[in-house]
Amino acid sequence: MDIRVRFAPSPTGYVHIGSLRTALYNFLFARKNKGQFVLRIEDTDRTRLVGGAIENLLDSLKWAGINHDEGVFIENSELVQKGNFGPYIQSERLDIYQSYIHALIDKGYAYYCFCSKERLEEVRDKQKSEGKTPMYDRHCLNLSKDEAEIRIKAGEEYVVRLKVPDNEEIRFHDLVRGDIAIHSSDIDDQVLIKSDGYPTYHFAVVIDDYLMKITHIVRGEEWLTSTPKQVVLYNYYGWNVPDFVHLPTVLNKDKKKLSKRQGDVSVTDFLDKGYLPEALVNYLALVGWSPKDNQELFTMDELIQEFSFDRISNTGGVFDVDKLNWINSQYIRKADNEELFELAIHHIIAAGRDTEENIRREKDRYLKIIDLVKEKLDHMSQINNHLDVFFGDEVSFENEEVIDTLQQEHVTRLLNAFMVKLKETEAVDEEFSANIFNVLKNETGAKGKGLFMPIRAAVTGQLHGPDMGKTFIILGKSLLIRRIEFVLDALND
Repeated sequence: MDIRVRFAPSPTGYVHIGSLRTALYNFLFARKNKGQFVLRIEDTDRTRLVGGAIENLLDSLKWAGINHDEGVFIENSELVQKGNFGPYIQSERLDIYQSYIHALIDKGYAYYCFCSKERLEEVRDKQKSEGKTPMYDRHCLNLSKDEAEIRIKAGEEYVVRLKVPDNEEIRFHDLVRGDIAIHSSDIDDQVLIKSDGYPTYHFAVVIDDYLMKITHIVRGEEWLTSTPKQVVLYNYYGWNVPDFVHLPTVLNKDKKKLSKRQGDVSVTDFLDKGYLPEALVNYLALVGWSPKDNQELFTMDELIQEFSFDRISNTGGVFDVDKLNWINSQYIRKADNEELFELAIHHIIAAGRDTEENIRREKDRYLKIIDLVKEKLDHMSQINNHLDVFFGDEVSFENEEVIDTLQQEHVTRLLNAFMVKLKETEAVDEEFSANIFNVLKNETGAKGKGLFMPIRAAVTGQLHGPDMGKTFIILGKSLLIRRIEFVLDALND
């Protein structure tokens, strides 16, 4: 069997992190089995469409390295569709849905419904007051085809509903949850075609998945209750039912569904904070799926090799930002400094520190800074927390302990000796940085913390920080002199 899976989002806003995981699992399964991964856009709910959402989706997938084989793409800033089973945008498939809905109506598997919203609300309210599950009461089920056509020609608004079979067990198999059976009495006569002529999700998804030869439907568990309705449609058409995989919900630490109220939930949120795509993908793969051993860091190729549905949990996966940060920090440490520099530019500009022109002019300096501090970063937006040390003639003292350190009796003599050596040297290079503390120790008698702490405090305003030798090289001779002068002036006031 040729494996074909699809990711079929609705263009209703930002790409949720849970949606990206769904796309990832589809992609991994397809790649492992040398199958095809299809991207279809489900835009039949016209009231919720958001302009630019398709482009944002495609950009997010490209950023994450989750590449589809057919469907909707961006080429030369235009949306294009590629593949043998298009169109891949549901709003362009209305004629297809109409032909298939008429086949159901002709066989008595679907029927026209003319009930007003007011009547439907009355029926639901009455059922609720009686302690019943609200369902359509089949008021229009027995209308003759001729009567329905007369009312349609008269301009009455209508929908088309599925006629759920009476007194049957609707069965299907889920590769995560096993065999599932729902009695037909618990299934509503779902609307298939809305009053605006557009299909509902439940109808269009069945037609599309069949015509696009989808073999495995991999989606969130929120669609689990919809599956029996769709299985009924497969049975009515006489089609083979695909394999289902309903993925556990992505939860926050409180074990509730991850939502915007708790913080970052969209792919764009994480992109904007400077997370590396490889790290986010690595972490997302582990939210609901567990590898055979305790391995935590995976390349995409390793994920493809290891991934399988039988190791997906049937309970929600907790999205732990602390764990994501740890994984991202591991990727940052291994990342090329040039790549990190390009990510850092956005955050430096956003913080109002400098212009892109000036940042690129000082690229060599920034590359050295990044190399020095990247082990302290969880994500690249934190780069701004480490830049003050490297810019500006004046030193900002971090706390009172720094000031107390600089007010020790021997510090003025130590800093003056450091100043002399700075002025004598041609350049602050690796040789100077490697030897300077021994030279100062011999000349001033200062040693240990009494040597290192005052120098760091004077140069950076901090008592703890990155390697001092590398910091000296980044600051350079002139800036080091100006800072020492600033501190000596402050001590003499």
